[in-house]
Amino acid sequence: MAAPRLSGTQCIAMDSNSQSNYKLSKTEKKFLRKQIKARHTLLRHEGIETVSYATQSLVVANGGLGNGVSRNHLLPVLEKYGLVDALLMPPHKPYSFVRYRTAEEAKKAYVTLNGKEIVDDLGQKIILYLNFVEKAQWKELGLQALPPGLMVVEEIISSEDEKMLLESINWTEDIDNQNVQKSLKHRRVKHFGYEFHYENNNVDKDMPLPGGLPGICDSLLEKWLKEGFIKHKPDQLTVNQYEPGHGIPAHIDTHSAFEDEIVSLSLGSEIVMDFKHPDGVTVPVMLPRRSLLVMTGESRYLWTHGITPRKFDTVQASKGPQSGIITSDVGDLTLSKRGMRTSFTFRKVRQTPCNCSYPLVCDSQMKETPPSFPESAREASQLEQDYVHRVYEEIAEHFSSTRHTPWPRVVEFLKSLPCGSLVADVGCGNGKYLGVNKELYMIGCDRSQKLVDICRERCFQALVCDALAVPLCSGSCDACISIAVIHHFSTAERRVAALQELVRLLRPGGRALVYVWAMEQEYNKKKSKYLRENRINQGKEEGTSSDTAMPELLVEQVPNVGSRDSECCVSSVTDLPEGGHKARTVTNAKLPVHTNRTSFPSQDLLVPWHHQGNPGEGKPGHPAGAHDPGPVFHRYYHVFCEGELEAACQTLNSVSILQSYYDQGNWCVILQKV
Repeated sequence: MAAPRLSGTQCIAMDSNSQSNYKLSKTEKKFLRKQIKARHTLLRHEGIETVSYATQSLVVANGGLGNGVSRNHLLPVLEKYGLVDALLMPPHKPYSFVRYRTAEEAKKAYVTLNGKEIVDDLGQKIILYLNFVEKAQWKELGLQALPPGLMVVEEIISSEDEKMLLESINWTEDIDNQNVQKSLKHRRVKHFGYEFHYENNNVDKDMPLPGGLPGICDSLLEKWLKEGFIKHKPDQLTVNQYEPGHGIPAHIDTHSAFEDEIVSLSLGSEIVMDFKHPDGVTVPVMLPRRSLLVMTGESRYLWTHGITPRKFDTVQASKGPQSGIITSDVGDLTLSKRGMRTSFTFRKVRQTPCNCSYPLVCDSQMKETPPSFPESAREASQLEQDYVHRVYEEIAEHFSSTRHTPWPRVVEFLKSLPCGSLVADVGCGNGKYLGVNKELYMIGCDRSQKLVDICRERCFQALVCDALAVPLCSGSCDACISIAVIHHFSTAERRVAALQELVRLLRPGGRALVYVWAMEQEYNKKKSKYLRENRINQGKEEGTSSDTAMPELLVEQVPNVGSRDSECCVSSVTDLPEGGHKARTVTNAKLPVHTNRTSFPSQDLLVPWHHQGNPGEGKPGHPAGAHDPGPVFHRYYHVFCEGELEAACQTLNSVSILQSYYDQGNWCVILQKV
């Protein structure tokens, strides 16, 4: 049911200070609250300032590409109330701007559409909230170029060839067939020539599959060789079938597994594929139906490529499904509904080590191989020493420069404590919480000497110690906080021991606040800010931020177009002590290296920290004046699944859980010692 619309005078003139001049009904008050909330959210998170008088321009909250409303859907609705000069729809945002020819026409739309219920492109009902702005504008990104070495060839095959290729893949045949077929969570896949093993992202070069590549592909490959689109005849083929709404995480095909050239044929439907440089530059590229994507050189070895799971892609309205970059022209963006897409990805298996020009990301040239998941307490301690303690000593100064704003709900906890409370910040980092509440006696401790030195330079009380053995008396603290610390312990037993150490420090009745990074970086159909960042700030790689994220819908919750299920890709199950929640972890395998700003592929992984270097001269994908990439360090993390942190806490003695919640990509609990 649509919200009742107020009169034009009421809508324009009324604000929170003048509500008493007009007697509003209960329903009208509810509508007005939501309209004001939309206005405040736009200002706080997007810097969009609304005005209380009529202008030619309006911002339409909930009417954006980011929550499933296309240009073709919204424009006719707006045109009913006057001549629309421009409709600006920023990519992935839950709002749009409309500019009418006259202020009177804009006022008519404001009065009539405010609180109006429409149906978006997914068939979901949403309510529009409109506010006037001085100008309808959007800061656009500069022109982008395709990643070096990337080429898209349109109409590489005929529609007849496309039909034959699609019909040649039998998805119903026996799974024991010679060509390995698997059903992954988000797609069906079949391998020819060699099986691609997802557990280690490689192929067994000594175990080719019988039959080789399908015969139907031979003539196509010979033609592409003759025409110069490819230089080597592939001997491995992976066929993926994607349903609308599914995708594939950002990744780089393993250097040591395949030669330079990787080509992918798109069949059945077009798709937008995202290419991301380590410096944070993201280039969305349209891959039309029946087109061939060719990746060589930098685009193959350095840039990640992936497909965001969503049912609609943001595309240019004027170009349609033509190949090339999706630009940021907000006056020409709309939504394109995805169809069933099948990709044929051809590769040539590499028989010698890779000697590419990108040694920092090349598994053949890396000086050290990624560590394995620890199978003993000794191995766990060594893993944390090498991939937590040593790394924070190396990056302490740079890390501290990115950690300056306290997180609001941690501040709320500290300010709720009685005056004079003694509080321990276990894993205090650079001490950003030690001075939040001057009425408390706070002491910090951290494993990093350099971070503790930074705390002391700021005149905070801090000491060096291990979070498993804090040198404070038992029962001496009124409260403790552990923010983004326990996820660095590499076994369930050590994580529980860290929690138990917090409890030991508390007096009876004392409380502890614990934050850990969440596996679910999309929760309740909202992406965390970690996933929504359009670019990666050098060094700012942690999964949380002090900024409260802008919701996909400003005031009404409906399913997000880009939603994806959280996925725990794991190979075994490890029980917590005393039969607690089963924490899913990768064992007997190398720890995967995470691609920043993407969903987590597993619970136990290494997260890169790109250490800031010196200003550079500029190079492809790396603008002049920017910082040259310094060394890349890898920090170990165990990201927690929903319920895992609470279950670990329930194994503790003399503890009750007062509160548990999700806060922008983190699972959080407040404990009390009973």
